[in-house]
Amino acid sequence: MSFWINILTAGVANGTALLFATIGELFAERAGVLNLGVEGMMLLGAVTGYSVAHSTGNVWLGILAGIIAGGIFSLLHAYVVIALRADQVVSGLSLSLLGIGLSLVLGEGLAQLKGVPTVPMFSIPLLQSIPFLGPILFESKSALVYLGYLLVPVAWFYIYRTRPGLHLRAIGEYPAAADSLGINVFRLRYFYVFVGGALAGLAGASLSLSITPGWFSEFTTSGFGWIAIGLVIFAQWDPVRAAVGAYLFGSLRRFILDMQGPPTILFFPNPFFQDRNLQFFLEMLPYALTVIVLVIGSREALRRRLGAPAALGIPYVRGERGL
Repeated sequence: MSFWINILTAGVANGTALLFATIGELFAERAGVLNLGVEGMMLLGAVTGYSVAHSTGNVWLGILAGIIAGGIFSLLHAYVVIALRADQVVSGLSLSLLGIGLSLVLGEGLAQLKGVPTVPMFSIPLLQSIPFLGPILFESKSALVYLGYLLVPVAWFYIYRTRPGLHLRAIGEYPAAADSLGINVFRLRYFYVFVGGALAGLAGASLSLSITPGWFSEFTTSGFGWIAIGLVIFAQWDPVRAAVGAYLFGSLRRFILDMQGPPTILFFPNPFFQDRNLQFFLEMLPYALTVIVLVIGSREALRRRLGAPAALGIPYVRGERGL
């Protein structure tokens, strides 16, 4: 039992950063804008948050700086695809490469810094005593983990039960109809791309200041940005499914690490111990599944069956009926 508790506990911690990035991309795509620059925004948020936290000695200023950096950086993509109506895939990939390059330049030497503050951890007294689930969800968790718990129901309620959420779904499904009702499609798309970037920046800052505290390098995100894009499709653009996918993937990463460790697992021989080929296969598996999900989601018929916003990736031109 302790074996699975350890794996799921680590999965909740690792999955929190992935959850932030996935929910952010979900908002952007719900608005009809595909942003493949999540990886770059996460790295920029990670390096900015890490640097500011070290300079000020305040971890929360670092988190805030990471959020702002990710949000402002995403506006580059918003301007190119909304105002200039450029191809969203090309722009997103360019944003990701630019973010990776900037983070490497700005983050030079940060790995040697000492004494960087980290996000505090605490337990919830009564809830941590719940059998099995208590230690996994409520014992010695970062404050950002609890923020992730709150984000999921708030995002779900906002999208499905509020008027602004209705406007969000409208501009992603039929922007011309939304425009005819007086909804400013362009302004809202800018706003939700910014929200997606801000949450990606939060995801990056949480990696450098909470999940892997006190450490930054070009490998900080480990491809989480690309996985978040795949998880949006896996979740069918729903926040609750996104949370399930994020935590499961986080648990899978820890499971892979544990399978490479002891020669026995739960009193049984570990077939992956000292077998490098099998270890490489396990490490590759989550990313291969992500590629498969992206390929499936790229097909128009399957996208509609999965519930993708009808106007996703299509520039809106006022006066054109289109969708």
